[in-house]
Amino acid sequence: MQKTQLAGALIMVGSVLQMVLFLWAVARRSYLAVALPVMGALATVSALAFWIGWTLFTAESEEEEEPLELAVEG
Repeated sequence: MQKTQLAGALIMVGSVLQMVLFLWAVARRSYLAVALPVMGALATVSALAFWIGWTLFTAESEEEEEPLELAVEG
């Protein structure tokens, strides 16, 4: 697993964990009037973070290309 894939996996796990902890906290209190707009914003941010993590995780590895040497005629 490359660094970008590892970073992607960590971002995905972090975003899911963040959303689960938030939903658990909302379930313990009855602040739905405040929690619903915050939950919508947090769900959007978590979805974006998961998407970025997924993109990094599934990205193809870039192979290092050898530098092209130009033949100079002189």
